[in-house]
Amino acid sequence: MYGFSRYTNKKNLCKNRPYVQKEDNEMSIFIGGVWPYANGSLHIGHIASLLPGDILARYYRLKGEKVLYVSGSDCNGTPISIRARQENVPAQVIADRYHKEFADSFQKLGFTYDCYTRTDHQHHHQAVQEIFMTLLDNGFLYEKETLQAYCGHCKQFLPDRFVEGTCPNCSAHARGDQCDACASILDPLDLINKTCKLCAHEPALKLTRHYYLELSALQEKLEKYATSAENKQLWRDNAIKLTKRYLSEGLQDRAASRDLPIGVPVPIKGYEEKKIYVWIEAVSGYLSASKLWSVENQQDWQPFWSEGTKAYYVHGKDNIPFHSIIWPGILMGIGSLHLPDHIISSEYLTIEKKKLSTSQNWAVWVPQILENYHPDSIRYFLTVNAPEKRDTDFSWREFIHSHNSELLGAYGNLVNRTFKFIEKSFSSIVRPAVLDSEVESNINQLYQTIGKQIESGQFKAALDHLFSFIRRMNKYFDEQKPWISVKDNAAACENTLFTCTVAIANLSILLQPFLPFSSREIQELMGLKADKWSYTPLDSVIELSQVKPLFERIDINRIEEEVSRLGS
Repeated sequence: MYGFSRYTNKKNLCKNRPYVQKEDNEMSIFIGGVWPYANGSLHIGHIASLLPGDILARYYRLKGEKVLYVSGSDCNGTPISIRARQENVPAQVIADRYHKEFADSFQKLGFTYDCYTRTDHQHHHQAVQEIFMTLLDNGFLYEKETLQAYCGHCKQFLPDRFVEGTCPNCSAHARGDQCDACASILDPLDLINKTCKLCAHEPALKLTRHYYLELSALQEKLEKYATSAENKQLWRDNAIKLTKRYLSEGLQDRAASRDLPIGVPVPIKGYEEKKIYVWIEAVSGYLSASKLWSVENQQDWQPFWSEGTKAYYVHGKDNIPFHSIIWPGILMGIGSLHLPDHIISSEYLTIEKKKLSTSQNWAVWVPQILENYHPDSIRYFLTVNAPEKRDTDFSWREFIHSHNSELLGAYGNLVNRTFKFIEKSFSSIVRPAVLDSEVESNINQLYQTIGKQIESGQFKAALDHLFSFIRRMNKYFDEQKPWISVKDNAAACENTLFTCTVAIANLSILLQPFLPFSSREIQELMGLKADKWSYTPLDSVIELSQVKPLFERIDINRIEEEVSRLGS
């Protein structure tokens, strides 16, 4: 398994993975996973939207492509300031706590980030300031005096998320930067019945001076870019529809600096106390992390940001405009850097048919589920039940039944029954024999089909396809009846078991992007090193070692126990 370097609070987690200089016929693959706010534990909704990034990274590495997979913890956000005030501790304490927890959780889930860093590190500040100054030099930033919400009770300008009120578009309760109900991007001044999140008093409006990003000047270029992505079918439908809506409404210039308590200082005289706003700062983490990886591994980051790159951005639908408009707009303003190609934007995950709510503890927290369940069980369920095209539901009943019936009952059963039979009847030895031609053809076709589905972001369909093959192999085992042929036709029995073993060996490759822990376990059991996305024959004798079940059955009584914890 790929892993993380040893963690310390201020140290970045950049994996020192062996890197070979790119050949002319190889493609560079950039994968950016959205940066979670370090203000509270991860829940499975976060993982459902982020998991596609690791599936892509593992797949492309197996293909032999050069991959750079980055993300990090957003340690500058307003939510961290809110949490710090609630606990009466410095914001740094909150950021350190959850950055470490995030890194640990991603490692336990098998995420293979090449670099997982944080936004409060100096390398990020420097990269963001460079981007800001380049935008200024290129004429995409301008100064403007504007009104900003100011709380006289708290005696401070309020970050946009500190302002709450009624959305002017749909009348739902919203925060000052975005309405989750109708997905509108907002300005705090647009809200009706504004209140300060910290003290509930009504804020006043006070003049202040800030820089603005001239998005309106990029309207035509962004329309052409979005249309091209749609025509090439590179974005998910939700990204296409939401981006069309923003573009049809006409892009508005957005604040590039704000009066914020923590963040990246504006590197201009007179603005030292102001911070570069999240519109620019957070998404710039993809580039700052790439440059950090470059420094710490002494490799060139530019091949992953130039023409010939295939760039994937993985996130939830609430982050769509940041990746389909804001970040491409910034990159256009900078010039010469590769724009996002694929936008893998997930819908929402509900819990037991109800909207996930962290404040009401109606959530399944990642550290807790990792304590009690196999990481491949979590990865499996969140992939086959992925909110790729619409909201989907996490049900403890479905989660446990999917583990018992699919991972244990289908996949685990195929592996265990095959290897236990070989252990008992052939002293754990598998010798080359006659391979069923239809099975061989099916395996070869799987590499083509599954590869295309992964590359196009159809992860659920790919995993469904693989488990359909697993069920066919279980049926093949039943039809061949090796428990009978072992007595009266040993050669036929060996052919059956050899065919099943070849299927299992190749499944350990085909399933590796999805289920890396059980795939590694199978390969270790077989003494096999299969690290290429291509059909793997078994040309020599295989000696199995320590045959044991891949998965254990989960007691269904745990369903009621887990459900009872929700909301408590």
